[in-house]
Amino acid sequence: QGQLVESGGGLVHSGGSLKLSCVVSGRTFSSDSMGWFRQAPGKEREFVARIWPSGATDYADSVKGRFTLSRDNARKMVHLQMDSLKPEDTAVYFCAAAVVWPNIRAWGQGTQVTVSS
Repeated sequence: QGQLVESGGGLVHSGGSLKLSCVVSGRTFSSDSMGWFRQAPGKEREFVARIWPSGATDYADSVKGRFTLSRDNARKMVHLQMDSLKPEDTAVYFCAAAVVWPNIRAWGQGTQVTVSS
């Protein structure tokens, strides 16, 4: 299934920015759709953003216009640029890989993002 490792989480003030990265190994990657999900305490995991092999992207309404997802096929990485962060963005963020969306074949371990008000 491969291995996904996230990085870039941390603590930031409301209105600030963070950039999450996910590096993939053991997978073809270029043919994968890659996504980010998040899970806040006491809540279910929710979709954040997705990037198709073509580079096209989709975003949850809650992050549209603030988050930007990109991919680097040469380095087998995806990056989630998060701007104008809000306290409600606080969650553990997970990277995910799928050959056929939404059948997730591999998950990362998660990285914590905390936005203080």
